[in-house]
Amino acid sequence: MATADQVKALVKSHAEGDDERFYAVALQVAARAARSGHSAIAQELRDLVDTLRSRQPSTSAARRPTPVVRPRGELAGLLDVSYPENTLVALVLEERVQERLYRVVLEQRQRDVLAAQGFSPERRLLLIGPPGTGKTMTARAVAGELRLPLFSVRLDSLITKMMGETAAKLRLIFDALAETRGVYLFDEVDALAGERAQGNDVGEIRRVLNSFLQFLEQDPSESLIVAASNHPQMLDRALFRRFESVIEYPLPSPPVAEQVIRNRLATVPTVGIDWEVVREASRSHSHAELTLAAESAAKAAILTDGKVTTHGLVCALRDRLTDMDR
Repeated sequence: MATADQVKALVKSHAEGDDERFYAVALQVAARAARSGHSAIAQELRDLVDTLRSRQPSTSAARRPTPVVRPRGELAGLLDVSYPENTLVALVLEERVQERLYRVVLEQRQRDVLAAQGFSPERRLLLIGPPGTGKTMTARAVAGELRLPLFSVRLDSLITKMMGETAAKLRLIFDALAETRGVYLFDEVDALAGERAQGNDVGEIRRVLNSFLQFLEQDPSESLIVAASNHPQMLDRALFRRFESVIEYPLPSPPVAEQVIRNRLATVPTVGIDWEVVREASRSHSHAELTLAAESAAKAAILTDGKVTTHGLVCALRDRLTDMDR
């Protein structure tokens, strides 16, 4: 199932003591196995990687990157900084999405190897899809995997009534990208990069978008830029060309939905769950909605000294659909 290149990469990373690269390649092998129909082997490989990672020293000091100078002055109001310890293996996503994310992380870890051959790693990601499908969590996981700080751009502070000020603040953020390597998240980027052809647009707003596109084009930093949008149809077409990877996050398929629920109920007693029924009831739910429904069923069971049942899960899932329709 593993390609010759993957076998060589596994041997080389093991010889060099590069555990993270070893795990990343192993997960690529798992993804390839899953696409070939060997889902059981793929899951065994993922579980093995997860187990091995959990045995490594995982103190906060070991996982957390050395804190850089925190945003000061005007930047303090534009960027929120955190040091995530999330990992990609903890995300439950479609195989194709997972594979692309592992590729991005692998290229970043081996950026010196790529540079020696005249290539640059992917570092601009545009994540699109419905709310609650894992886009923001992806930014946290990528930062955690690479042990980089996560800088979340505060669009409410960035976008002001004075559009000239907005462009100036954008320049401050992109200057920070060059000074401090990290993962910079532009969440709900459609507020900043809406389609320029809209009839209700004004010249100043178009100039802000043009500035954003220009900054993206000319950015020479080694930082990663992650932009996320729930409404890709609202984004200006030129924005898509500024990102090496445009990754679409669909609503979870039934198998993924089941895994999301199983993960959330891992520490809660269950009894006789009919997963086929649960999978059917989980259709049209996002990852976030599935998690909330599982938590609701679990809390109801805990408060009644009972166990989570198929009926309890299905009722919780239906309640979430009702809440979404309001």
